[in-house]
Amino acid sequence: MSSAPTKAFASQADLADKKITFEQLSAHCWAYTAEGDPNSGVIIGDKFIMVSDTTATPAMAQDLIAKIRTISDKPIKYVLLTHYHAVRVLGASAYVAEGATEVIASQGTLDLIIERGKEDMQSEMERFPRLFRGAEGVPGLTWPTLVIGGGDATKGEVPGKLVVDLGGVKVQIWSPGYGHTRGDTIAWVAEEKVLFSGDLVEYEAGVYTGDAQLEEWPATLEALRALRAEAIVPGRGEAMKGAANVDKALDYTKRWVETLYRCGKEAAAAKMDLKAAMAHTRKSMDPIFGQVFIYEHCLPFDVSRAFDEASGIKNPRIWTAARDKEMWAALQA
Repeated sequence: MSSAPTKAFASQADLADKKITFEQLSAHCWAYTAEGDPNSGVIIGDKFIMVSDTTATPAMAQDLIAKIRTISDKPIKYVLLTHYHAVRVLGASAYVAEGATEVIASQGTLDLIIERGKEDMQSEMERFPRLFRGAEGVPGLTWPTLVIGGGDATKGEVPGKLVVDLGGVKVQIWSPGYGHTRGDTIAWVAEEKVLFSGDLVEYEAGVYTGDAQLEEWPATLEALRALRAEAIVPGRGEAMKGAANVDKALDYTKRWVETLYRCGKEAAAAKMDLKAAMAHTRKSMDPIFGQVFIYEHCLPFDVSRAFDEASGIKNPRIWTAARDKEMWAALQA
């Protein structure tokens, strides 16, 4: 009697290339999306260019740089790290080589890079072999050169909200609240009503919450809704145009987070183990989200975090490659 095949860990079986779209959203704002892979945003001013989220590797970043060069020869001066995850930040060295002089992040993101950046890099490289095909080109962790919030102004760190003038367009950068991580940072082009949300917002793709602050996340989404954006580049999924479609993305993410956390609280209250908590969560999540890209990858990490937070573990436990595999094995047993 043969046993059932073991499910491939995380995204190790996802090896097919995705269709990339480079789309103009407004006079100065562009979206770089790829069928549920991590997105990047581009803001092109009369003097300078800013890239929001750098892709997973320098090799992958070269594709985005090439697309930018089809429409502008302005210098790429600024890079924004919306948070610390490896798939978002490890391509940064390609932009630095291109001439970028400022890598911007929040104090919360810097703290998380210091606390768990090395472990996250190893963990994510094993989760996403396709995205990290060019990992040999990654020189190491990405460190910000300009830190927003909670910083020391004498060291060049910028407290509060940063406004960057690219020439003809100004970009506001700040942290709207805890959510996907405790360091999430957004870029907001107010004059054109375009929001670059990072992984605070997703649409029709898995919402990874393995390092999240689930209790606070819905309020942060409402803070973003108050901006009344007319276009959004979410962390994953297609760019959304029109206020009604921006609301769809916010609602989608909020429903995921609230459903997941409710199930986590129910599982913790019933003193379930992780495997039982997963089965309990699936009853609510599968019918709504089961068909979306990267759902099966995200859910084990999400259930683990929801169960932890509901059990009183406020600061997310650090994911290591070893912890990843232990969690996966517990769920497959």
